Amino acid sequence: MATQTLTKRGGLPSVFDDFFRPWKDWATDLYGVHALTVPAVNVTEDKDSYKLAMAAPGLKKSDFKIELEGGMLIISAESESQKEEKNEKFSRQEYNYSSFSRSFHLPEGVSKDKIEAHYDDGVLRIRLPKSEDAKKNGKNTEIPVK
Repeated sequence: MATQTLTKRGGLPSVFDDFFRPWKDWATDLYGVHALTVPAVNVTEDKDSYKLAMAAPGLKKSDFKIELEGGMLIISAESESQKEEKNEKFSRQEYNYSSFSRSFHLPEGVSKDKIEAHYDDGVLRIRLPKSEDAKKNGKNTEIPVK
């Protein structure tokens, strides 16, 4: 059983994160949302399936759109909210829009018609079952060097 975790690369990108942190913190304080971010995704594999877990708190099931385009799995979400507050002395209306899109190349042997998605407690979980052939032939093969 192999496990893969997608994480942010070290080195150069973290330098940019540090550089943009004051603006990111300012945007978070001002608008109450995290600017310049996309949800983190963990990818795991067992003998029967591949599994994706995406942390996306604050969204609803209806905000997500999951599509298959050829050998590509595309996960996207859009969320809008409006708040209006009126008082004798002031009126305030806030509007928030957020969206993201993530794409993944599907490995060979995924049963595309049996893919399942569930969203609970701020985590989107997608199960990509392997076909019967992929389960049987999922053994490691050594290739001789000639």
